[in-house]
Amino acid sequence: MKARLAMTVGDPRGIGPEIITKALADSRVGERCDIVVVGPSGTQVEPQESIGKWRAEGDASLAGHLSGLAIERAVQLARAGEVEGIVTAPIDKAALLAGGYDFPGHTEMLASLTGSRVAMMLASDKLRVVLATTHLPLRDVVASVTQESIVEAAETTRRGLTEWFGIDSPRIALCALNPHAGDGGRFGNEDADLLAPAARAAGIAGPFPADTVFVRAMRGEFDAVIAPYHDVGMTAIKVASFGSAVNVTLGLPFPRTSPDHGTALDIAGQGRADPSSMIAATLLCASIAARVRQRGDRPSYGDRPTGSRSSARPSRAQ
Repeated sequence: MKARLAMTVGDPRGIGPEIITKALADSRVGERCDIVVVGPSGTQVEPQESIGKWRAEGDASLAGHLSGLAIERAVQLARAGEVEGIVTAPIDKAALLAGGYDFPGHTEMLASLTGSRVAMMLASDKLRVVLATTHLPLRDVVASVTQESIVEAAETTRRGLTEWFGIDSPRIALCALNPHAGDGGRFGNEDADLLAPAARAAGIAGPFPADTVFVRAMRGEFDAVIAPYHDVGMTAIKVASFGSAVNVTLGLPFPRTSPDHGTALDIAGQGRADPSSMIAATLLCASIAARVRQRGDRPSYGDRPTGSRSSARPSRAQ
C-alpha cells in the first residue's frame, strides 16, 4: 500500500518547485508514495491542492504568505486523515514573517497548529541529532536550556525512536554545553549543575563533550544525541550527512519530514538543485507512515485549532 503524503511547495522563489518535480520523477517515490502537492499555481510544479497563485514579480511577503497557507492546508489534510504525513520543501523564515506568520520556522508553526510538544530531529543512516532548542540567538541559549527542556526533548525523542523508527529501548546521549563539558568548572558550571541532573532525570547518558559525543554515536554507541543548541547539532549532522539527512519533527500526530537544506535562492530556476535530500525525506516519511499504519495508532490531536495564524512567537522551542 502506497503512503499518501502531502508535499508543500515551500517558498516559490526557491528551489522547492524544482526538487519536488525531480522527486516526483524518481521511481522509488512513485513506487511507494501517492503525493498530493500543496502550494500556489504558477510555479514549475502544478499543485493538486492550490492555495493561491504565484506571480513571477511577486515579493518576499507574497512568497511567505503562500508558504504559510500551504503549511496550514497540509496540516488540515493530515488532521482530516486525507494524507498520512507531510513533506515540506524549504521556506524562507524572513519571508514567512513578512507574509504574516510570526514563527521562527516550520517546527514552531507545526507545533502551534497541532498543539503539540515537538522536537526537531535531523536523521541519516549515520547519525541522529535532536535539538533541545532551535532557532534562538546564541546569547539566549543558556537561559533557554532548562531541565524541563532536556527532559521534554528526551521523552519526545524516546517515543519517536520507538514508535516511528522501531528502536526498542533507545540509547540517547546529551551533548554538553561548554567545551570539555565544563572541564570541572574551568569553562563553566552549567554542565555539572544543570545538564547532568537533567540527563539523570531524563534517563539518558551524559552530558558528553561535543567534540566526542557525535563520533561515539556514529560508531554505534547511541541511537540519538540531544544537542543543547542549534548550531552544535546541525553542524554535526550536516558534516556527517549533508544531502542525505532528513529533518523530522518528532511529537506531531502525523509524520513530517523535510530536506536538510534551505531555499537556495541563488540557484533557483537554473536546473541545478540536487533533489537527494527531498527524495530521502519523502521516502522516510513514507516509511514512518507505513509503520504507524501497521501499529494501528490513532493520532491524538492537540486542542489548538488548525488553520489559524499566531502572532505569539514561542519563547522556547520545545
